[in-house]
Amino acid sequence: MFSCLSPGALGLTLDHTTAIDLAVTHGFGGVDPDPGHFRTLLEEKGLQAVVEHGDAVKAKGLSWGISGLPIGLDSSAEEFRRSLGALPDALELLTAAGVTAVGTWIRPMHDALDHRENWRLHAGRLALVSEILADHGLRLGLEYIGPKTFWSTERFPFIHGIREARELIAETGASNIGLILDSYHWYTAGESAADLEGLTDADIVSVDINDARADRERDEQMDLDRRLPFDTGVIDLDGFLGAVHAAGYTGPVKVEPFMKSLAEQPVDEVLADISQRLDRAVAPR
Repeated sequence: MFSCLSPGALGLTLDHTTAIDLAVTHGFGGVDPDPGHFRTLLEEKGLQAVVEHGDAVKAKGLSWGISGLPIGLDSSAEEFRRSLGALPDALELLTAAGVTAVGTWIRPMHDALDHRENWRLHAGRLALVSEILADHGLRLGLEYIGPKTFWSTERFPFIHGIREARELIAETGASNIGLILDSYHWYTAGESAADLEGLTDADIVSVDINDARADRERDEQMDLDRRLPFDTGVIDLDGFLGAVHAAGYTGPVKVEPFMKSLAEQPVDEVLADISQRLDRAVAPR
């Protein structure tokens, strides 16, 4: 596995080329792709410029993290059809740059669809999306959302734990869908290292690490109010990361704390700190 700089996940506003340079400076192993930058290159110089950009990033010793899936799995039927039609062009741009995976999250509740209806909707749409992704050699990471303070806010709770997330993936029959594992969601879902046993590299597309507030119980934790990994010790990161290492995971690991205070600090100080935390995470167990 490798440490990945994801400026957006850190709440930092960095243009793509600056993010690449800072990733190299601070010893990250990878950086998240920027489809907007790819589109600009395409419009100004053509697709070959996107290919060359991807090659240049690789030459700097960096690997790509994952890009966002430009489709809302629970969007309206009209919006989903429109997004599905535009998907191949968007994926062509990603693959030209050498990106190998995209990711999205499962909204863990719904006001109108009960669990079975929502399950059918997601299983059907994931089957369609995964086929198009497979045609472009891309994997899809799905992230379940664990905090009870979020999934309990609408009438019908939906997937918010690893067991059901894996069951949904299995039902699609797609070999290119895996998990985005986030230590915060793993903790708030009440899971342990035992729940990660048996996972392999093929089951995991990306990993996020965070810690939680020490002054809140598990079911009181808020999705957008987290702490930096290893700060409070509320989350058993050693157990979580030990299981990820045991799975033979080879992909990106990033920090996604939703802490506005990071953007108020000197960027080099923030990235030096984040890089050290990720080095600790990816170090062999």
